[in-house]
Parts: sequence; structure tokens; C-alpha cells
Amino acid sequence: MNRATIYLDPTLHRALRLKAAECDKSVSELVNVAVRNSLLEDAADLAVFKERAAEPVLKFETVLKDLKRRGKL
Repeated sequence: MNRATIYLDPTLHRALRLKAAECDKSVSELVNVAVRNSLLEDAADLAVFKERAAEPVLKFETVLKDLKRRGKL
């Protein structure tokens, strides 16, 4: 394991310490899980972006005009 210094908002730090005590885990364990989950979400988002890269791009103005033309706006 590598060691790092992070600075947390005091209220957030207190909540994190309380949660760690409730779960019988260390603050470090909780932070590692949270960071890992955040990175997994980013990876999933990037995968979706890559999958959808070939989709046609619609201009917002074009969509609005079409909605107005069809009486939806």
C-alpha cells in the first residue's frame, strides 16, 4: 500500500470516521472503496462514449425545430 495525505472537510471527515466505526472498517478502507467505485464509474462512462462515438450528432436547434414542426412544443 502507498501512503497519501488528503484533506477532508471536517464534517465529511467526522461522518467518514463514524461510518468506519459502524462498519468495523478503517477510514482508509472506505476511501479506497469510494475511489475504486468512482474510477469504475468513469471507466464505464468512457466505454459508453466509445460505443456511441459513431452515432450521428444532432444539433440542439435542429431538434427544437423538429419538435415545433411536429407540434410537440
